[in-house]
Amino acid sequence: MRIRPQYLLALTALACAGPSNAQTPAAPAVAAAAPLEIGAVAPDFALPGATRYGVLAQPVRLSDFKGKTVVLAFFPKARTSGCTIQMHAYRDQYAELLNAGQDVVLIAISADPAEMLASWAKDDQFQFVMASDAGLALAKQYGALRSGNSTTTNRNLFVVGPDGRIAYRAVPFREVDPTSYEALGQAIDKLVPPASPK
Repeated sequence: MRIRPQYLLALTALACAGPSNAQTPAAPAVAAAAPLEIGAVAPDFALPGATRYGVLAQPVRLSDFKGKTVVLAFFPKARTSGCTIQMHAYRDQYAELLNAGQDVVLIAISADPAEMLASWAKDDQFQFVMASDAGLALAKQYGALRSGNSTTTNRNLFVVGPDGRIAYRAVPFREVDPTSYEALGQAIDKLVPPASPK
């Protein structure tokens, strides 16, 4: 099994015991577009990006990773409990789940400013790229806009295969369910052979 079950069970307990995301003011109701289907061509994008080393000088583009498997993980808000559980799971299971970054790229996407994402990535030492979809244009294209809320994304996840098409999706991705990470790992394994141990 790819994911250490005891690790994710501990995260599940933490999520259930802790408070949910902070209350935000009500936003105007918005009808959300349907998420992209498996087999659809993944729309390209150019978004401000960040890593644990700071805000990137150049935008993050899907087309920059042509020929690789790309995981697009939309999440609602930086540093909230559920999103922290999700990002920590990616960080802590990076080698097993994301093939240690070998031919697999994770881009975590929210409406947060790139500076906030860079700060969080540095504090929590995330090995992956984060992208700021401040205007939510990409969330709308992918069908990851939270229904009834025009200010945040839903926790939708898409795996884009090397051919540029959606190969797997979890809409929504259940961040506290260990089987969500197992299913993601299996989807990645179908597209990329696991990295050989050194």
